Amino acid sequence: MNKQYMAQKEQAGFTLIELVMVIVILGILAATALPKFVDLGSDARKGVMKGVEGSMRSANSMIYAKAAANNQLGATGSVTVNGTAVATVYGYAKDTVELVKAMDLSPEFDAGTTTVLAILHENGSDYNSTAHTGNCKVDYTAATSATVPPVYSAVVSAC
Repeated sequence: MNKQYMAQKEQAGFTLIELVMVIVILGILAATALPKFVDLGSDARKGVMKGVEGSMRSANSMIYAKAAANNQLGATGSVTVNGTAVATVYGYAKDTVELVKAMDLSPEFDAGTTTVLAILHENGSDYNSTAHTGNCKVDYTAATSATVPPVYSAVVSAC
């Protein structure tokens, strides 16, 4: 019985070598996993642009429904959304400038051109007026006829 008691007493804790090995293994695992989490900003911008594409589709569906209800499905027309006139082409928004009128976007989005909706460059805690118009945007092509609906294309290769 004395031997059993002595064996239990010797196994009371970890040796210094065991602790160092655990720390080394945790360090290796952290170094392996860290690059996957470093560029979370880019992933967030990609997700935002895809969300904006979906929002554009929804807003344009609402515009089309209002245009159909008001018999404004011709080559040119106009509907009122939230008290704002939105120019339409075949019932859909004429361009991104018109489409944004029906969307509730934060100020860091730019619809300065008629075919691109982009997120502005982050400048510290503020945003400047230069948009990501290269490869972090949503392209919008308006309807070209009553049978050809608009086309939305999120470009997120360099967000």
